[in-house]
Amino acid sequence: MPKTLIVTNDFPPRPGGIQRFVHSMAVRQPADEIVVYASSWRGGEETARFDAEQPFQVIRDPATMLLPNPRTARRAAGILRAERCQAVWFGAAAPLGLLAPALRRAGARRLLGMTHGHEAAWAQLPGSRRMLRKVGEGVDTLTYLGEYTRSRIAGAIGPGPAARMAHLPPGVDERVFHPGSGGAEVRARLGLTDRPVVVCVSRLVPRKGQDTLIEALPQVLAKEPEAVLLIVGGGPYLPALRRLAEARGVARSVVFTGEVPWPELPAHYGAGDVFAMPCRTRRGGLDVEGLGMVYLEASATGLPVVAGDSGGAPDAVREGETGYVVPGRAPELLAERLVQLLGDPGLRQRLGAAGRAWVEQQWSWELLAGRLRGLLAV
Repeated sequence: MPKTLIVTNDFPPRPGGIQRFVHSMAVRQPADEIVVYASSWRGGEETARFDAEQPFQVIRDPATMLLPNPRTARRAAGILRAERCQAVWFGAAAPLGLLAPALRRAGARRLLGMTHGHEAAWAQLPGSRRMLRKVGEGVDTLTYLGEYTRSRIAGAIGPGPAARMAHLPPGVDERVFHPGSGGAEVRARLGLTDRPVVVCVSRLVPRKGQDTLIEALPQVLAKEPEAVLLIVGGGPYLPALRRLAEARGVARSVVFTGEVPWPELPAHYGAGDVFAMPCRTRRGGLDVEGLGMVYLEASATGLPVVAGDSGGAPDAVREGETGYVVPGRAPELLAERLVQLLGDPGLRQRLGAAGRAWVEQQWSWELLAGRLRGLLAV
């Protein structure tokens, strides 16, 4: 198969969900068919070590952010020709997908742009909406995470490009996220053994809804006095969340772990009996959940999930089968679902087992990487 050039700002060791998505897809393609052209990131030694460990060639631009300008177009076109690449894959369609016409002139025969949550936000503003339409017209395929992002982006790019969109969400490594991931050890270390645990794994920002979890906790404790809320992750919202827990009188029932290294996350999911992240849409729809991979990782771990209703989050839950969706600003409804799940071990087991089976059947990396390979075929 001809080589593919990945053009991206979103690539490790730069942290983030899109970075993991692009890299996880890339390493599951034949190594001799992939060349990566990526921006630089702080910590040159760390980046150099990471690049050297990859099974494919990584070419770094000295810029910390690639822009769709003539300089980037010339560099990308030069790599495309030198490496004899016939396909181009934009790690994030906005904005680098604007380079598509230049790379097609340079010889690319197949151009694909991945979309994420931010392209759905672009679709709502007149200026960025026009640029998104240009991206859609320039590439052969835009991928989408789920029905929410598809509908938003399709309305911006027009009927022709919309008809060429393809479903391609991130996958879950069910060998890493599984019921035996080490949760008992985490519970013991944190002093949570034998206590009902609601776990939330996410960056601490207002959209994720950790404050709604804390607001719901008094109602949960009225029914389950030994319950504890385990909040895993770091972020700028942490001080406000600590203050809120104190103000609501539940600080002794909330455990904040802070930032947790990626290899330890599966065990922290496993420390919970129920996973909950009541995300909500903010800023008039500009701050929205694209999909919510944390729900699928929790399902792979065998937990029932309670999701918020922001953006594409409901796409990661089968209502009543793997978990429930609640309004992201309704602590009373959230508390009802948490009490229901904490008080019914049989229900937790059924939902968790169904979630695990769903991930294995439809969300495995191998399945989705194969889908991408088909989309890149020239």
